[in-house]
Amino acid sequence: MEYYQTKIENFLIRQAIPEDAGLILQFVRALAEYEKLADQVFATEEILREWIFEKQRAEVLIGELNGRPVGFMLFFYNFSTFLGRAGIYLEDLYVRPEARGKGLGKEMLRLLSALAVERGCGRLEWSCLDWNEPSIRFYRSLGAKPVSGWTVYRLSGEALYALGNEKSLSEERTCGF
Repeated sequence: MEYYQTKIENFLIRQAIPEDAGLILQFVRALAEYEKLADQVFATEEILREWIFEKQRAEVLIGELNGRPVGFMLFFYNFSTFLGRAGIYLEDLYVRPEARGKGLGKEMLRLLSALAVERGCGRLEWSCLDWNEPSIRFYRSLGAKPVSGWTVYRLSGEALYALGNEKSLSEERTCGF
């Protein structure tokens, strides 16, 4: 298991391992509760283990204070055709309420920024709920800026399946996909 040192005493950040799937799900559920979106969490330990560790579609870092997990980040690569290089998209950043205000979230984002630079990425991006003023203030304090003029769109559920099932994947592959 790889650990990253931080500037905060007794706070280490480590790469998650498959055995952390349950812990990751706990963090996801706690974040969803905070965001008032708990009814939208359908992930299970098995799903997280498959997509994060087996299919390697995302990475997770766990923050540990005094040896106890207190936060996590889940991220993956995106790609900017304008920059011609990959970026990192931070899907989730969460620090338990009792561990907030100690600079742990900043240390976690500092590490992720360093990883983005080390990996040659052109940017680090994430989304934040409009009402989440504490997080917005935190992100702005780091120098992050909202991307104006862009709105996030999403296809999911029935709309995703309806559009995706208009043409079978095998038919698309015969057309060069």
